[in-house]
Amino acid sequence: MRSYDAIIIGSGPNGFATAITLQQRGLSTLIVEGADTIGGGMRTKELTLPGFKHDVCSAIHPMAMASPFLRSLPLGDYGLEFVHAPYAAAHPLDSGDTAILHHSLDETVADLGIDGKYYKKLIQPVVNQWESLALDTMGPLHFPQKPLQLASFGLDALRPASWIARSFKTEKGKALWAGMAAHGIQPLSNWATSAIGIVLLAVGNKYGWPIPVGGSQSIAAALEKYYKDLGGEVQTGFWVKNIADLPEHKTLVLDLTPRQILQLEGLNLSESYRRGLQRYRQGMGVFKIDWALSEPVPFRDRRCNQAATVHIGNTYAEIALNEKRAHEGRQVDKPFVLFTQQSAFDSGRAPEGKHTGWAYCHVPNGSPVDYTEAIENQIERFAPGFKDTILARATKNPVQMEEYNPNYVGGDINGGIMDIGQLYTRPTLSLTPYRTSNKQVYIASSSTPPGGGVHGMCGYHAARTVLNDHFGIK
Repeated sequence: MRSYDAIIIGSGPNGFATAITLQQRGLSTLIVEGADTIGGGMRTKELTLPGFKHDVCSAIHPMAMASPFLRSLPLGDYGLEFVHAPYAAAHPLDSGDTAILHHSLDETVADLGIDGKYYKKLIQPVVNQWESLALDTMGPLHFPQKPLQLASFGLDALRPASWIARSFKTEKGKALWAGMAAHGIQPLSNWATSAIGIVLLAVGNKYGWPIPVGGSQSIAAALEKYYKDLGGEVQTGFWVKNIADLPEHKTLVLDLTPRQILQLEGLNLSESYRRGLQRYRQGMGVFKIDWALSEPVPFRDRRCNQAATVHIGNTYAEIALNEKRAHEGRQVDKPFVLFTQQSAFDSGRAPEGKHTGWAYCHVPNGSPVDYTEAIENQIERFAPGFKDTILARATKNPVQMEEYNPNYVGGDINGGIMDIGQLYTRPTLSLTPYRTSNKQVYIASSSTPPGGGVHGMCGYHAARTVLNDHFGIK
C-alpha cells in the first residue's frame, strides 16, 4: 500500500485547499471523503423533480472570487465558469422600497440616497484595499503586512452591527446593512458582527456575487480536476472511524469540526486539548428548502428577480429581533430568509420554462421544527402568488442537515459560532489553531480561522503550517 506525505479527511473547499497547496509543493497527498461524491458544501443534486438541479448547501459565492487562494488557481481552465446577475443582492421592504447592492460602489451609493455618503465612507476603503486586507484578515492572528490599514478596518469591523446601523438614516439603508450582517448567523448586537457585513458589501462592489454555471458542484469538480492534474488522489465512500484504517502517512489533516474529531479513534490527542475541543460552541442552525417552480418568482419589485440573492426580512428592527430570538432558542414566525433563483441566470438548472428556488433561514441549533410555512409565507409577503408556482419542494431541518453532513452540527453551517470569542480562537485558544496536541495531526475545517464560507483559506493556512512544521517549506 502506498505511503503519503499527507492524508486529508474531507473534500470540502478547505480539504481541497489543503491538498492542493501541499501537492503544489511536491508532496504526495490523498483526500478521503465519506460520501459517494466530493464537495462537502459544494454539491448539486436533483432534489425535487427530474431535471431540476439544486445546490444542496452553498449556492451564491461572494467569497469565491474574493479569496486569495481560489483566485490564485486556474480553475477556468478546468471547466469552472461563473455568471453574474444584474444585481448582487436585493432587499425588499413592506413599504414597497427595495435596497440594492449593485456591482459598482458608485451605483450603490447613488441608490442609497442620503445614506450613500456614509456607505461610501464605510465600504470604499475595503473595496480599494481588499487584496492586502484579505491577506491580513482571512487567516490566524499574526502581525499584519499593513498594520495601519488593518487597524482602520478593525475599528469598524469589530463593532456590533447594531452600532453601525445607527449611522444609516433611512430604513432602506438600515435594511441593506441588516441583511448583510445577518450572514454572520448571530445576534446583530454581538461584537464583530460588522465584519461580515462590511466584507460582503465590499466584495459585492468589487467582484459581484457570482453563480457557478451548473451548480456549486462545478467548483468541486474543477478543484478535483486541477488537484488530480497535480498528481493528487481522491478516495470517496470511505467514512473514517479509526485512523488505523488509513494508508501509511506522515501527517493527517482533518477537514472536520471538533465533534467529529473527538469521535475519531486513534488520534492520540492530549486530555487538555480534548477538553478544549469539548468547550467549542456551535451557532444557530439552518432550515433549508429547495423548490421546483413553474415560473419566475412574482416579486412585487421585479428588480428582485435580477438579484443573485434576495434578503427577505423587512426592516433592520425586524431582522435583528428575529435573529436574537432564534439565537436564544425560540421559535420564529417571521424568520430572516436568504433566497436565490439560480435558474434565472443559469438556464441549465431547470427544464425549459421552469425554475428552481433555494432558501434557508436561521433557527435554533438542532431544532426539529418545520419552518416550511414560515419561509414560504415570508416569500409570499414580497411575492404574492409565489406559493402557486411551487411544483415540488425538498426540505432539510437542522437535524437532517447534520445527518447529511456531520460537519453541520445541529445545522450550524459555519462550523461553530463566529462571535468575538471564536472569531480567531477557533477551535482552541492558540496562535496556530491548525495544530493539535498531536504533532502529526492538523485541522483545516471552518472551525479554524477565518471560518465558514467557500474560500478555502482555512485549508490553505493549515497546509502552510504543515509545510513549515514538517517539510521545512515556507
